[in-house]
Amino acid sequence: MPFNILVAVCLVYVCLLFLVAFVAERRAERGKAGFLRSPLVYTLSLSIYCTAWTFYGAVGYAARSGLEFLTIYLGPTLVLVGWWLLLRKLVRIGQSQRVTSIADLISSRYGKSNLLGVIVTVICVVAATPYIALQLQSVTLSFGVFASGTPEGWALPNQSATALWVAAGLALFTILFGTRNLDANERHHGVVMAIALEAVVKLVALLAVGIFVVWGVAGGWTDVAARIDASPIGDWPLVPGRWIGLTLVSAAAIVTLPRMFQVMVVENSDERHLATASWAFPLYLMLMSLFVVPIAVVGLSVLPEGANPDLFVLTLPLAEGQGKLAMLAFLGGFSSATSMVIVAAIALATMVSNHVVAPLWLSLRAGGAKAPGDVRGLILMSRRVSIAAILALGYIYYSLSGGSAALAAIGLIAFVGVAQILPAMLGGLFWRGATRIGAALGLATGFLVWLYTLYLPSFGAGGLLSTAILAEGPWGIGWLRPQALFGAYGLDPLMHAVFWSLALNTFAFVAGSLVTFPSPVERMQGLAFVNAFDHDPGAHGWSRGGAEAEDLLTMAQGILGAEEAQEFFRTCAEAQGKAGFLPDTTPDFIDRLERRLSGAVGAATAHAMVAQFAEGAAVSAQDLLAVASEAQQILEYSTQLEAKSEELERTARQLREANDKLKDLSVQKDAFLSQISHELRTPMTSIRAFSEILKDPELPDEMQKQYAGVIHDETIRLTRLLDDLLDLSVLENRKVKLDVKVANLHDLISKAVRSASNTRPERSFVIHRDQPAEHIPVITDTDRLVQVFINLVSNARKYCDAERPELTINARRRGNRIIVDFIDNGSGIPKASQRLIFEKFARLTDTARAGGAGLGLAICREIMANLGGTIAYLPGQGGAAFRVSLPAKPEIRAQEAA
Repeated sequence: MPFNILVAVCLVYVCLLFLVAFVAERRAERGKAGFLRSPLVYTLSLSIYCTAWTFYGAVGYAARSGLEFLTIYLGPTLVLVGWWLLLRKLVRIGQSQRVTSIADLISSRYGKSNLLGVIVTVICVVAATPYIALQLQSVTLSFGVFASGTPEGWALPNQSATALWVAAGLALFTILFGTRNLDANERHHGVVMAIALEAVVKLVALLAVGIFVVWGVAGGWTDVAARIDASPIGDWPLVPGRWIGLTLVSAAAIVTLPRMFQVMVVENSDERHLATASWAFPLYLMLMSLFVVPIAVVGLSVLPEGANPDLFVLTLPLAEGQGKLAMLAFLGGFSSATSMVIVAAIALATMVSNHVVAPLWLSLRAGGAKAPGDVRGLILMSRRVSIAAILALGYIYYSLSGGSAALAAIGLIAFVGVAQILPAMLGGLFWRGATRIGAALGLATGFLVWLYTLYLPSFGAGGLLSTAILAEGPWGIGWLRPQALFGAYGLDPLMHAVFWSLALNTFAFVAGSLVTFPSPVERMQGLAFVNAFDHDPGAHGWSRGGAEAEDLLTMAQGILGAEEAQEFFRTCAEAQGKAGFLPDTTPDFIDRLERRLSGAVGAATAHAMVAQFAEGAAVSAQDLLAVASEAQQILEYSTQLEAKSEELERTARQLREANDKLKDLSVQKDAFLSQISHELRTPMTSIRAFSEILKDPELPDEMQKQYAGVIHDETIRLTRLLDDLLDLSVLENRKVKLDVKVANLHDLISKAVRSASNTRPERSFVIHRDQPAEHIPVITDTDRLVQVFINLVSNARKYCDAERPELTINARRRGNRIIVDFIDNGSGIPKASQRLIFEKFARLTDTARAGGAGLGLAICREIMANLGGTIAYLPGQGGAAFRVSLPAKPEIRAQEAA
């Protein structure tokens, strides 16, 4: 088949993946993600375990080592079938603790230690480089297979250049669809759907090649069985120790590989999907391995001696003149490689940004989390750069290693590396006595031993380790030889590394945990993890006071984005029985906020950021009792008491707030009546005085005209005040007649801005608008809505105390609501006054400063209530900010005025 057709088909396939990912993302954004969250898609996403190693390398593994390749499938099958309760526990903890990666899991379990997050991140990144190199090598070799038989014009000029282009393309796809959201718990529906499609493609491709080989090349199963008997594969000796070791390593990989943890835990939307995956995924693995031995045996007997067995899946169809089947096989291998790289890069980039970039930013930035700024942009950019860097590391490993090793050998190096996380993970899930020090010692020890005994020697003699060190050990110390550690001669290098790394890792972990005592936060997290199914795993470890809700909102907006943070705070305030966007900073709220932030920046970074505002993570006596108690009855009783105590406290708080508000309103009412008397008496006095003067028949015409003008102005002023009072009364009694019509929101805002221009026109005032975004159709009483807008713009012009006053108007549609924000750059409204600004008796300034009675915002509130919407003060924006919200399709019933 011409190589140019292969390239064209490959590009069309990539475009198809882009289209599938794009459509899935759009459906998820519109709330139509039902199928995307199905057990079938979840199970197919687990197929990223089957990379180019299992698609190409399994056949090569079988050709070189007989049935030993089955261990790579046996380990995951045992975990899914026999240990699915462990997986369910991981998923439960991942959802309750908002875990973003395997590094975040370990960090969160051991007192939210960022040190452990960094160690796990380093292990995963280093271990992933050979695995990514494996995928690049497989794709490059498969391109080379097609190029070798083509005319010179299409010959593959440089395999290294091909690998570079493949790495760049994968980085671009991953950045486009893997870093759209900051919150890892918002799930990458587009990527997962593309992976599910690739799972089907690679399974169909491998089964098609297998069926062709068995019945098209060989004479059926009988002929294949005869070939197996005559092949060296049939005589391959079984080594029990190696089988057990490889099964253990592959079983560990299914839960410790960053990409597997990403799809199994982070992307999981319903833990019940594990019940389906516990039988469906082993079935998928069985189908993937069904024809591995037949393809290997037939390839050894049919293809020339010296042919690369890793490529039998491609070369057998090509040798038999089946170009279309070979192309399908190529797409299957391409899918196997790309899906692994995409998800691994997303998971690793999340770990790097959360445990390296964000903590470094916190430590170097003046003011830390308290300083204002857009953290969201920083984290997203760091993830995008990390994805490119991770693909670059894989390419560098491919270049340094020469790309000549067997695929299975490269894959096993990565498996042993990530297996070093297993002792700390299992200990954290089932042993409350495990400590942060023990986990750090175990992880560091296992990583260094693996690095020295397996990873560095993989570059070959004279690579990163000199030939002398490999042969004689450092400084000639023989018992420190990388592949004969402590005098253990004769062991298989892989099993040697597995034994010593995991044994020393486990010993250091247990010993370190036994000689140290966990901190209170570690004890609380240990209780939450070990007893994940027994009770609500919330930490409840924050002390009362010390944090201002508005400061926390400002910080959260920089991480989650303004709308998402504001909605979270509003929901929490509503749950406390409060209106607005500022809940009470109770320990429960701070804990909820920390867990919400951990979904974006990881548990350790979120804990550190919240700690800069709160007074500390002091653990209450109830918490210590819960930690010490082993009886479920006491835990349940303690929980009930805490719930009742919180309910009583919430009721008492609401009564105190209502009482304080009534007191303030009483004072404001007296001031209001005094102001109304003043506002009524002043124009009436003027009218009476000047009307008496006009009685003088000898008064000049000019003075008559002047005094008549004064009387006219005062009557207008008096009428405006009376209109406001009557208008407010009608609005409060819901007796206003509404003139509902369709209009363009942009036109209404423009009209309000023009009408408000006579308020302090001499003052320089800049208004920022995103006019294209304002073109939203609204169905409402347009005059009343404009009245609200005019009041808000006029207030900003009058009261914004910035040296160069500015007003930003943001309009957007969110679901079935239209949101318009008015935000100035002044000092804002004091927190103590925010609860009174919409009351009709409230005045925030001295009565001498303004000519009105202070009814504007009260009228705005009643207008919006009649329109089916709301107006609220929006804290945490730097200046005074008001949010107007109204339904896009309101149910407004016109009423006759009384």
